[in-house]
Amino acid sequence: MEFLQKISTEYLSPNSRLDLRLCASNHVLHLSATAAGRELLLQAPEALVQFVTLVQDDRASISGCAARILVNITGDEAGANAMLIISELDLPTQGPSQNLIKTCLRAIMDKSSTLADACCMILSNMTRPFHLVNRVITLIEQSNYSWDEIVAAFTANQYNTTGEKLHYLGYVFSNLSQSPRVRRYLMDRNRCVIQRLFPFTEYSKSQIRRGGVVGTLKNCTFDTENHEWLLSPEVDLLSCLLLPLAGPEEFDDEDNEKLPINLQYLPATKTREADPGIRLILLEALNQLCATKAGRKILREKNTYVILRELHKWEKDRSCLLACENVVDILIKTEEEIGLDNLKEVEVPSEYTETFHKMDEDFISDT
Repeated sequence: MEFLQKISTEYLSPNSRLDLRLCASNHVLHLSATAAGRELLLQAPEALVQFVTLVQDDRASISGCAARILVNITGDEAGANAMLIISELDLPTQGPSQNLIKTCLRAIMDKSSTLADACCMILSNMTRPFHLVNRVITLIEQSNYSWDEIVAAFTANQYNTTGEKLHYLGYVFSNLSQSPRVRRYLMDRNRCVIQRLFPFTEYSKSQIRRGGVVGTLKNCTFDTENHEWLLSPEVDLLSCLLLPLAGPEEFDDEDNEKLPINLQYLPATKTREADPGIRLILLEALNQLCATKAGRKILREKNTYVILRELHKWEKDRSCLLACENVVDILIKTEEEIGLDNLKEVEVPSEYTETFHKMDEDFISDT
């Protein structure tokens, strides 16, 4: 502990020699790569504050090392919470900010920053624990950057001029959209924000970006009051969820004409989403849309069943197979059989919930 305090006060201080600062930073970087090292660092809050300061250093060798240290520290929930507390305690000063959220946003929004991707990873880490999400949202909304500006940076063809990709912002949006506060912004009917994310459900250059965007869309389906709007021609969320699940299978004219126009007469080269985790999220989103009678009606009318039927024939992942069957089981039932407008209103006794959960686990593990 005394060694860390000495590093913080002497070797990492702005007044120390550059070679000493760089050597100390690299030493801490190696330390932060281990669980024991991160636990030790959390016991030295002065050092944690110093790392936020160093991210803002003009020297790329220093700032880059500090950013990697913070990626490691925030990868643990305890580290994310510690850095969030430091950010919340930040007071306006003439010097570097101690607010890591604000510091990361500044780097992300700076088109010439070489730290943008590392800062996206830090924000992704800090928003992963659900109980921290609303606190992070508050700090973002207190920053100098609007949601519109952040979305514009993420959806730009190549926002950053140094080659930083901002892919991890997808996970940031996915994590933040667990909060109704962010979902209200994404589904503001006067802004058309959610539609700007749709092209990335089939973004071949980055699984991270695809996964983050699909996770964000799934979170938006939890608000049942928006189902009809999301499935309307104005938005057409269904096409974006089904297209990655569709393969090159040929359908007759009658089936094709019922499908959303983007899924009609797909080429023989069409491939499905390769990542089973992303396929699972897409299927879970479809399941959420089946919660309402209006949603089920539209999914049936748009011939969702035939896409899922062919997916089921192709699918090898047991979790995805189960999720696919769950959606199909709802769609093939009549509304008379279902008997409810909103399936989320069903209260399932805990003993049945445990039984169903065990059945699902057995199905997934049955090889």
